[in-house]
Amino acid sequence: MSPHLKLIALDADDLAVISAHVQDARVQTADIIWRQGEKRLVIGMNRLDWEQTMSGKTEPRRLVAALRFDRVLACKSRNIDLAKPDNVLELVGIEFHDADSPGGSALLMFAHGGALRLDVECLECELTDLGPDDLGVADVEGGPDHRRRPGESRDP
Repeated sequence: MSPHLKLIALDADDLAVISAHVQDARVQTADIIWRQGEKRLVIGMNRLDWEQTMSGKTEPRRLVAALRFDRVLACKSRNIDLAKPDNVLELVGIEFHDADSPGGSALLMFAHGGALRLDVECLECELTDLGPDDLGVADVEGGPDHRRRPGESRDP
């Protein structure tokens, strides 16, 4: 078993590393938690263990992880129905766009055009692995299918 990751991003280059680790992560809309009073967004996810997958030593697996952004001034969504807590989103990547340095916007892009835009005072992001997905909630073999519409089944 690979050690659990704990990564911190304070600039766009750091965020690109976190983005690579959360590529194809599965996120339920119920696990997107915006704590406006604390200026914090927390996202629970099941991410691929890319180190284990790329090493070829074992079968691919998913990990339960938390992605946290601090110093968030605003959180806006597009094509994400937060009223449907069981919807599953597939995270494609994360980018940071400077504006009024050190501030800017973090853009979380999901399959099928979904997005979250976080306007931040400055970039403070942390990815923490919480452990393996022992319950098998997020299968690995199915893999992401970015052509599928949200809510559609994987089975034909």
